[in-house]
Amino acid sequence: MRLPKKGSLLREVPIIVVAALVVSVVVKTFFIHFFYIPSGSMQNTLQIGDRIAVNKFANFFSDIKRGEVVVFRDPANWLGAAPVNTTTGPAEWIKTGLVDVGVLPDPAKQYLIKRVIGVSGDHVVCCDTAGHLQVNGTSINEPYIFAGNKPSDSAFNVTVPQGFIWVMGDHRGASADSRFHTDDVHKGMVPLSDVVGRAEFVVWPFNHMTFLSVGHDLSKVAVKH
Repeated sequence: MRLPKKGSLLREVPIIVVAALVVSVVVKTFFIHFFYIPSGSMQNTLQIGDRIAVNKFANFFSDIKRGEVVVFRDPANWLGAAPVNTTTGPAEWIKTGLVDVGVLPDPAKQYLIKRVIGVSGDHVVCCDTAGHLQVNGTSINEPYIFAGNKPSDSAFNVTVPQGFIWVMGDHRGASADSRFHTDDVHKGMVPLSDVVGRAEFVVWPFNHMTFLSVGHDLSKVAVKH
């Protein structure tokens, strides 16, 4: 077996590195994007500091479903002005570069993650006489809600327009979601064009690793009174 010459190996290493970076960028752009969770609005489904894998590819082939957890760009200044990064230096540049190519999880400073409660055409109401949300006239069961929380402390009655979704955090008492932005330009709705993808998997830490809900028709999960 002939070993590669030293000069040949030195020429191949940059090619391998560049190819790996190109693959990483393509994967992040079209397939999988990694984020970490900065807040408790999705507890206990997602914990602060969890790293998640978001499936961007699925957006091209299937509609978003009720019950899915999605990441989306801030639709109407829900988060306020974007924070200014004042950190400089080689370490920060390297970190930013690794985030850009998808090696490190995105800090998601201007992104949000919530659960889809209503899709285009749905009539979503809070609440029925037992305190449950209703979707298209059917009371729904929400086992993912943070223990001790009500489905919603505020009443609402909305119809989701075409091209939008209505979203809520699982930790209803700590989530500034669609309910709190009904006076914005989209009336609290999230445009489908702002959805980055579906959160599929918690990848870190190891003891939190799990597949997330792939979505189901919540209007068919009726609560028995």
